Amino acid sequence: MAEKIISILSTRELKRELLERDEFRHFNIDVLPFIRIAPDISPETAARIRTLSEQPIVAIFTSVNAVDAIKAHLQVKPQWRIFCIGGATKDKLEQALPESTIIATGKNGKALAEKIRLHPEIKEVVFFCGNQRMNELPDLLKAGNVQVQDIVVYQTVQIPVDISKPYQGVMFFSPSAVHSFFSVNTLPIKTQLFSIGETTTNTIQSYCSNPVVTSPWPGELNMLEMVADYYK
Repeated sequence: MAEKIISILSTRELKRELLERDEFRHFNIDVLPFIRIAPDISPETAARIRTLSEQPIVAIFTSVNAVDAIKAHLQVKPQWRIFCIGGATKDKLEQALPESTIIATGKNGKALAEKIRLHPEIKEVVFFCGNQRMNELPDLLKAGNVQVQDIVVYQTVQIPVDISKPYQGVMFFSPSAVHSFFSVNTLPIKTQLFSIGETTTNTIQSYCSNPVVTSPWPGELNMLEMVADYYK
């Protein structure tokens, strides 16, 4: 008897080696990005990053994209104290900023803010982010009297695509991709949706009433394993 193949759409790129893992052999996963990331560092921002690289700042990273954007503009190997999202962002930081210290990680912005507020000596942080960053983390820090310097280092550009092929499930990895997808698409109510994080789930639910399964942890593998477990 032939194996049942489950058709899934991923709204962002996925590592090929993950898709080739044995536990995903029952899936046909189409990869179609709905957003594009573009570094956006002006000469003034580059100069600011170079200056900060020589200072003992407390830095926040919630995206691999921010790490990739700044690393070419560092004057020296910074010795920063860092708070970041776990998973791929933490791994990238350990590679790109080996002289810095990761103080704590969190699974989302709210959890990260709570970790930072456990350090009452921290009165100011630098948040390297994109143009569509969520407000929750900086708002929580400001409410706790922590000053937040935002430095926008990349742009998130929507690239909506009209989908005609039916899918049993769709994976979303960011609110930006959700906005892009639903700007030109609707889904049958039976389509199962998968989301990374509560913020992305809340954005999905503002567009449709489809069932959503939310991964509590960031990362491509976490999402794929959640999808595989759902269809067991």
